[in-house]
Formats: sequence, C-alpha cells, structure tokens
Amino acid sequence: MERSVRPVRRWGAAAVASAAAVAVALPAATAEAASGPSVGAKGAFLLDSGKNSGLWGKDADTRRQMASTTKVMTAVTVLDTKGVDLDKKVTIKQSYRDYVARQGASTADLRTGDKMTVRQLLYGLMLPSGCDAAYALADTFGSGGTEAARTASFIAKMNKKAADLGLKNTKYDSFDGISRAGNNYTTPRDSAQLARHALGNSTFRTVVKTPSTRQKAANINRTYYWDNTNKLLGSYQGAIGIKTGTGTAAGACLVFAAERNGRTVVGVLLNDGANRYPDAVKMLDWAYRTKSNVKLRQLPESAQKD
Repeated sequence: MERSVRPVRRWGAAAVASAAAVAVALPAATAEAASGPSVGAKGAFLLDSGKNSGLWGKDADTRRQMASTTKVMTAVTVLDTKGVDLDKKVTIKQSYRDYVARQGASTADLRTGDKMTVRQLLYGLMLPSGCDAAYALADTFGSGGTEAARTASFIAKMNKKAADLGLKNTKYDSFDGISRAGNNYTTPRDSAQLARHALGNSTFRTVVKTPSTRQKAANINRTYYWDNTNKLLGSYQGAIGIKTGTGTAAGACLVFAAERNGRTVVGVLLNDGANRYPDAVKMLDWAYRTKSNVKLRQLPESAQKD
C-alpha cells in the first residue's frame, strides 16, 4: 500500500523567532519614493528585472528581519554550488524532524529514513516552507564533522553569496529564517536583487511557480503532497513566485514576481500586516498599469501557513 504524507498545518518558521527587530534606516532613493502604490508594509520595493531598474520603493534600504523569505538564499546557495547534483539522494535524519518539533516550525513533514533528491528537497523547502528540508540541505551542502559544524558552514556560504551579489545590507544567522538573536536581516532592495538572481536559474524558477506537487521517496512507497504557501500563484495573472514568510519580529513578508509580455517584475514586502497579497497586487498593477480583481487561491486545510 502506498503511504502518503501531507504536513500538519503549522505557522511559518520565523513566527517563533526572536522579537528583537532589526530596523536600521539608510538614505532612501528619492526618485523611487516620489510616487507609487500605497501599501501597509514597513518596507517595500519594485524591480524591473529585465532592466535591473528600481521602479518604486518604500524604506527600501532599511534593514529588517525577513522570516522564511530567508529560504530564497538557502535555495540559491544550493543551486549555485559548482557541479551541484540535483538527483543526489539525501537520507532524512530524525534530527531534522526533532528540530521542526522543537521550534514549532513550518514543515514538509519529511520522514526519518526516507531518501529524497536535492531537487525534491528544494520543492519541500520552497512550497510548504519546510524547515526540515532547509536543515537537510544545510547539513548536506555544509562542511564539517558534525551537523552543527555543517549547518554553520552552510550559513557562512549564504553570507558569502550575499557578499558576492553585492547585498551589503543582508545578513543570515539561520538557514531557514528562525533567528534567535535577530541577526537575520535584509532590505527590500537587497531581497529583490537576490530574487532577480534566483529567477535566472531554471530549476529555481520551475520550483517557485509550482502551486502544488507530489514527490515520491526514492526508497519507500511514500508520496509527499506539498502546497505552495504563495496565494498569488494561480490568482494573479502572470505570477511566477516566489516566497512567503511570517514571524513575530518580521511580520508578514512576501517576495513575489510576475511576468507579462516578456517583462518580469519582482516585488518585496517586509513587515506587512494582513494585506500582503492585496499590497502585492497593488504593486504589480502599478508596475503593469493594470487594474486586477483578484480572488486569492484557497489553500487546503492541510497546507502550511507561512
């Protein structure tokens, strides 16, 4: 008999993060802030990806916590690894499940002993926002003799990648957005630049635009069912991703993108209220000069809440 797994619904990883906020104001880009949509987020940014040109920003260079949108960099760090084998099989450890249970974090509900490919783990990372999948990837792609050493090494790689990409106002202290000290931050502008880079990878692009997926473990007759927590997918015309995040200190966050007529627009909302999706629609409509009447995709009860 085939076994199936749907994760028990949980809040996003960073909802259990430290309440220590990171908000360091830097000079704003006046041209971008001159006019634009009215949004409730404390920080926001719109980027024309093709031209790599800022369209509009609100406190675009203020550092803030980013919750599970951290996982964009987790995926990038894996995908940018030289010679990465997406079909490499990873054995799921009990420690990954224990971590999720301990943190009360969002989960792909990976089962101990199952063998999953790196590609599958990327789906588990980005769709249900699985902190167990993030742990598995960090443990696999970090270096060292212990899990603690390997995950610390992986976080160092995340920070090196941020530096390589010129993200001067971004820092990671976790592989999934769970930040005890509050030293896991970015700015809307940096986050948009990271998303632009990530969308240049075809695997990343395919994963983040997928509304839901079924993935079978390689060594056992078990199928995982994962729903994408991003409600813009299938709701807003042209939406192609990217990542949700919710936390006590970070608030509701969203990194999103849409493509229309060959033009890709990337948006970021940091520390928004309950209106991150309407705000994202406002921003995309402003960029595309359209007016959308959007009915958000409803997630099944089993879906993670991030």
